[in-house]
Amino acid sequence: MFAAVVLVFILGYIAIVFEHPLKLDKTVPAVIMGALTWALLSIGFNMGDLSVIDTHDHLFQMGQGSEHDAHHGFSNTLLHHLGKTAEILIFLIGAMTIVEIIDLHRGFEVLKGWVRTNNKKKLLWILGALAFILSAIIDNLTATIVLVTLLRKLIYKREERLWYAGMVVIAANAGGAWSPIGDVTTTMLWIGEKVSTVGLLTKLVLPSIVCFVVPTFIATFLPAFQGDIAIDTSKSDEKAGQLLSSRTMLFLGLGGIVFVPIFKTLTHLPPYMGMMLSMGVVWLVSEYIHPEEDFTEERKHLYSAHKALSRIEMSSILFFLGILMAVAALESLVVGGVGSLRYLAQGLQDAIPNQDVVIILLGFMSAIIDNVPLVAASMGMYNQPLDDNLWHFIAFAAGTGGSMLIIGSAAGVAAMGMEKIDFIWYFKKLGWLALIGFLSGSAVFVLVSQHV
Repeated sequence: MFAAVVLVFILGYIAIVFEHPLKLDKTVPAVIMGALTWALLSIGFNMGDLSVIDTHDHLFQMGQGSEHDAHHGFSNTLLHHLGKTAEILIFLIGAMTIVEIIDLHRGFEVLKGWVRTNNKKKLLWILGALAFILSAIIDNLTATIVLVTLLRKLIYKREERLWYAGMVVIAANAGGAWSPIGDVTTTMLWIGEKVSTVGLLTKLVLPSIVCFVVPTFIATFLPAFQGDIAIDTSKSDEKAGQLLSSRTMLFLGLGGIVFVPIFKTLTHLPPYMGMMLSMGVVWLVSEYIHPEEDFTEERKHLYSAHKALSRIEMSSILFFLGILMAVAALESLVVGGVGSLRYLAQGLQDAIPNQDVVIILLGFMSAIIDNVPLVAASMGMYNQPLDDNLWHFIAFAAGTGGSMLIIGSAAGVAAMGMEKIDFIWYFKKLGWLALIGFLSGSAVFVLVSQHV
């Protein structure tokens, strides 16, 4: 039965990795895998073939002690993992809703007014800086979507636009690594109490800046970023794209998201509670604000939170549900007296004594395999305390390593879909820049953590 649980996970993982050749949404294998792993684990547990372990290292097995206690232990373990997964999902739903409300009010149109240059080098730095900062606030995926949309209004030649879109992906992934709300993986580590807001800021901001600045600086010497480009920055066009509520909703929404870590620090409540409060406030304001001069009740639904909720990618939420519950099943499955993921970590430690090398390899793996299950697995593999260097390095490696391939991160996949970026083109033209950024940032992190 142990082999059956692992086999289901491996087959599901393969289906997720090859979603494009299979023409199958990765949500489908994820939710099936999440359900089947727990189903097989439950069958094996009730037959007495498998044991489970909870987060307090309590072992439960049929035939040892009270049968009622064993069933109770299994149920509590499942409920605990479902609860921790739900915390992440509620947080993401709140953040997605706020971003969609901003977008409905064309808040991101305001950003176009900040780009007032036709110099390719300056434009590269401006867009890179925007991606780096925005991704730390609204997450790297959303920042990439916003800026690629902005690029379409600034650069009309697709061949030129692809270069900027690729560099935006690198900058967005670097920016998302040092913020607890900048990437799904950092959010997971933050909610799982592996890292703190202050810990991420102090330990990862410098490596993340290096990961962004080094490849961007090298890119300025490439022919693609030489000379000038025709950009329409006319004032009339900028105003035409905005609504009366654009600026208000942009700054209110971004402020609400930034408030979440402050709320957690003040109240010591889980982050999803702060996100619920921020979402409620933004929703409240959106109900009464007037986006247009001749605003009528009939047009209210076009800017409502209900419309924003309908635009949320629920498939992504269900994907995270499936993959995180599948990883939780492996974490709960006992091998050698410990959880199977902890057992795997011990094996890696024996094979590769240098932990930094293991995490750098994890960064390379995140370019090939989705970083969410990798980080979820690492959280079950290690039990280091809050803000240990291990967790911060994992957050950096998983967040920035994916930039090496266009399919290695959610931001890259979004840009790939929006601009039809070719996998081989990105690998040849920009993959090496992402590699240099990842290795440079990793080197800075290792040096600083060892000597400071």
